Amino acid sequence: MTRGTSRVVEGAAGATRIEIAASILDADLGSLREEIVRVAAAGADRIHLDVMDAHFVPNLTFGPRTIRAVRDATSLPFDAHLMTSQPGRFLDDYLDAGCDSITIHVEIAEALQPTLDAIRAAGRQAGLAVKPGTPLSALDAFRGDLDLVLIMTVEPGFGGQAFMPQAADKSAGARGYLRPGGRVHVDGGIRAESAGTAGALGADTLVVGSALWRSADMRHEIGRIRAIAEAGRSGIRPTFPA
Repeated sequence: MTRGTSRVVEGAAGATRIEIAASILDADLGSLREEIVRVAAAGADRIHLDVMDAHFVPNLTFGPRTIRAVRDATSLPFDAHLMTSQPGRFLDDYLDAGCDSITIHVEIAEALQPTLDAIRAAGRQAGLAVKPGTPLSALDAFRGDLDLVLIMTVEPGFGGQAFMPQAADKSAGARGYLRPGGRVHVDGGIRAESAGTAGALGADTLVVGSALWRSADMRHEIGRIRAIAEAGRSGIRPTFPA
C-alpha cells in the first residue's frame, strides 16, 4: 500500500472503494494469460476487455474466442467493452465466453434495449458507454436502468491517448442513470496525473491500461493510482512517492 492510502480512505467515509479495472489493450497479447495473472496478483479489481471491430472504431482487437481462452486465468470480473456496430449480433458469444459485464455504445444505430435486456436476462451487468463528444442526455431513455455507465475520456479506438478532463465532467451526472449499486467507470488516459481529477469528478472504477503495463512496479502503480483517485474524491491533496 502506498503512503497516504489509509488517510484517504478515512477521509472518504461512507464512499465505496475506487476500483482499478486493468485494460489488457496494451498488455503483451502473446502472453495474455500470464499478463492477466500478473495484473490480478498486483491488485487489480477487474479485467477490462476492449473489443473493437474496425467499423465502429478504426481498430481491430480480439473477440469472444480469445476471452473464453483466458477466462480461467483469474476469478476477477471480466468487463467487456464492445466498441462494435452490432453488439447484439454476437452477444451470446460474449455471454458464453464468461463476461461478467457487457457495455455497448449509445452511439450505435442498432436498438439498444433488447441487448441490454438480454445481458441482464443472462445474469450479467449491462452498461452503456458514451464517447467524449456525446452528451449524457443520450442516455435519458435508460435513466435508472443501467448497471454501469462508462465515460470515455479519450476517443475510443486506441490506447495511450491523453486524458480529456472536460469529458470526465460527465461522471457526476452519470450516477443518475444507474440502478442501485451501479458504478460509473471512467476510461481513457488514466494514470497518476489524471486519477485525482477522475476521482474528484465521481468515478467509481478507473480503467487503466498503458500506465500499468509500462510501469516498473505494477503493484505500486495500482496502489498509487487508486490512492490518488480516492484522495481526489475526498478533497485531500495527495502526496505519494513517484
